[in-house]
Amino acid sequence: MKTFFIDLKNFLKDTANDERIPMRDKKVLLAMVALLLSPIDIIPDWIPIFGLIDDVIILGLILDYFFSVLDQSILLSHYPWGMKSFARLKRVARFMSFFVPGIIKDNLWKYTRDPF
Repeated sequence: MKTFFIDLKNFLKDTANDERIPMRDKKVLLAMVALLLSPIDIIPDWIPIFGLIDDVIILGLILDYFFSVLDQSILLSHYPWGMKSFARLKRVARFMSFFVPGIIKDNLWKYTRDPF
């Protein structure tokens, strides 16, 4: 378990230092991770069901960025856990992105995919 967190830290650090990812996207992702980890929520967690919606949407946006917006070659160049877990996580990301309104996904990111 200890190696997982070390790999996760290195993955996040390497991805954050990648020059192919726009700085604005990195700042937005950092803010989203801070919101997930913060006890302060957009919708308070004590409200049944609705309290978790903001966390689900934020997590969906983060996963959607990594697995749908970002080119796979960029992500795989930093991904330390192998293709089997990558494919599994991509399926989870596709499911989570279902909960994110399309207008948010379309207007949030500055990264443009490689046309090839």
